[in-house]
Amino acid sequence: MNETIPNKIKRANKIIDILSREYPDAKVHLDYESPFQLLISTILAAQCTDVKVNQVMRELYKKYKEPADFVKAKPETLQNELKEITFFRQKTRAVQNCCKSLVENFKGKVPNTIDDLTSLSGVGRKTANVILANCFGKPAIITDTHVIRLSQRMEFSENETGDKIESDLLKIIPEEKQISYSLSVSEHGRQVCKARKPKCAECVINELCPSNGKV
Repeated sequence: MNETIPNKIKRANKIIDILSREYPDAKVHLDYESPFQLLISTILAAQCTDVKVNQVMRELYKKYKEPADFVKAKPETLQNELKEITFFRQKTRAVQNCCKSLVENFKGKVPNTIDDLTSLSGVGRKTANVILANCFGKPAIITDTHVIRLSQRMEFSENETGDKIESDLLKIIPEEKQISYSLSVSEHGRQVCKARKPKCAECVINELCPSNGKV
């Protein structure tokens, strides 16, 4: 489909309106009580299920209440506590380095701008946008695996990487609808437009999707 940007904007707005009604309570699936907890859980959730991260961290956040607590932890102790999470050794280092950045550069507080968040050790744009949208209510496109897949299927982007797809989406998704797009599209990906077997016949936006019946 060789579609102009203005037409993509119109189609995107229709899709967002429909999915927002379909999933009025769409939200991030990681449990958190503060920006700090969501930041750490998002780092841990890379290539791991949200369910598993929630299970592991539910008790650990009672022990590690602030960045300094993670910094002080012995790596071998933290590794053992995170061993049920995929790539727990690398993620132990990532969490401790991120927390060290928070302590040294932001007095232990999670910043609320994209530049400051991505200055933290190990934090990319996707993780930063999770925090901006869910904790601070700032416009942000969250390119999780579902948003990436659906944005490609809806032909809003031909790119493969999260950052490039985000750049494409920023051109067609209005600021005031970016959070809604991210959360509702992600939920639709979980429930209907699945990776292996999308349920096109049940999809509420199938008439607006170029991939309808073709996947």
